[in-house]
Amino acid sequence: GDSVNQTEGPVTVSEGALLTLNCTYQTASSAPYLFWYIQHLNKAPQLLLKGSMSEQNPKSKGFEATLVKRDSSFHLQKQAVQASDSAVYHCALRDTVTQGCRGS
Repeated sequence: GDSVNQTEGPVTVSEGALLTLNCTYQTASSAPYLFWYIQHLNKAPQLLLKGSMSEQNPKSKGFEATLVKRDSSFHLQKQAVQASDSAVYHCALRDTVTQGCRGS
């Protein structure tokens, strides 16, 4: 089935440091879409980046991710993080972050 493996848990950043978050995925799809969400404390997740075969290096707000099909990876990076980038980051194969498990 579809699944993602990622750097887990809240990310605490040091100002000015390089942030790298790993995400690898498994899917039967030959043209997957991948998403990174940022979730600040007590807030809903917000879409940060969306990657696809046609847009393999999306950038937004200083963040960028690279979709490497060969490695099935979609790692997230930001060159110089700020304190406000401390959050929980979610890597996903679909454009909603679901809490728990729901049937389709």
